[in-house]
Amino acid sequence: MKPSRLPIFFIVATVMIDAMGIGLIMPVMPDLLREVDGGDLGAAAVWGGILATTFAAMQFLFGPVIGSLSDRFGRKPILVISLIIMAFDYVLMAVAGSVWLLLIGRVIGGITAATHATAAAYIADVSKPDEKAANFGLIGAGFGIGFVLGPVIGGVLAEFGTRAPFWAAAVLALSNAVFGWFILRESVTDATRRAFSWKRANPFGAFKSIGSFPGLGALLTVYFFYQFASMVYPTVWAFYGTERYDWSPSTIGLSLAIFGIGFAMVQGTLVKPSIRLMGHRKTVLVGLGLELVALLMVAAVWSGTLLLFLIPVTALGAIGLPALQGIMSRRVTDDVQGELQGVLTSVNSLAAILAPLVMTRSFAYFTAEDAPVYLPGAPFLIAAVLMVISVFIFQMRKKTSVA
Repeated sequence: MKPSRLPIFFIVATVMIDAMGIGLIMPVMPDLLREVDGGDLGAAAVWGGILATTFAAMQFLFGPVIGSLSDRFGRKPILVISLIIMAFDYVLMAVAGSVWLLLIGRVIGGITAATHATAAAYIADVSKPDEKAANFGLIGAGFGIGFVLGPVIGGVLAEFGTRAPFWAAAVLALSNAVFGWFILRESVTDATRRAFSWKRANPFGAFKSIGSFPGLGALLTVYFFYQFASMVYPTVWAFYGTERYDWSPSTIGLSLAIFGIGFAMVQGTLVKPSIRLMGHRKTVLVGLGLELVALLMVAAVWSGTLLLFLIPVTALGAIGLPALQGIMSRRVTDDVQGELQGVLTSVNSLAAILAPLVMTRSFAYFTAEDAPVYLPGAPFLIAAVLMVISVFIFQMRKKTSVA
């Protein structure tokens, strides 16, 4: 590997480890929560929801803060320090004897996971304008690989006890911090360094600041609907597969692995040629269109076996998101790349907070015995409507030369 590519490799590895860290602990959370709380599976599920919402809320609040701090102090120290804190957070959860300590762990974890914004800002710093979208795709590929590997490794490690995955996640985070300290070159220069301001670092101030750039308000709205609609997969996929196709847990795991691999391959290999062939704007539109087709397909397919074969097709729409990020990154100045990525992290988190409420309730309503019509695919249809709205907003916004 060329030395010049090592920093990008570190960034992709950081995102992958973030995703793996989340996935590693998923298989043991039900047993761990029952172990520390003493309740039944239902009570564990309630606490699991509280922990997940807390994690997302911290990302929402601290995404712009972490991003703005990296604009002021540089990407390298923020990334390395966050990885070290993340490692100690996993240690805290590994030794936690109460659900309240686990809750504190998720608060800290949500804050440190906001470093996704810093990772994306580093990519924006070191990429040429026409390379940004493709390199954002590499971040998506890293996340997809981590999404696949995390639960698999976590399930294996769970055989050694409910705490083993946390120790493994801690070792991964700390090892990557050491790796980053030695190979990462700072990308923020004196010319692009920006003073830190709490007025702009809070999510609402950051939204206002970033939204003041021409055309970014509409693009942020498209990004929010895109992320909101995409949340249908992690939110109701397992319930949908169980209800409609009578899938077993192993089949659900297989389907998620297939999707994760497809997502990683699309973002890692197809984004760059798509943008070279169609440009940023058309790539976004094609991505949104493919997402719409995929959502309608999932809602309509009657055979679980057929859907397993079609899952790679549903990942093709992933070409659109990096292109959209590339357009937004090219719209702002170099000294606010961290702030922009922090805002995008907050938008992701807001979608992660709100979408499960809409998607799970619609699924429950249309699968209930007294439902006006039996429609387990209702959440996917709602997501499809949001994709249509995204296309409309994206088309209606004022066009500029960078799109």
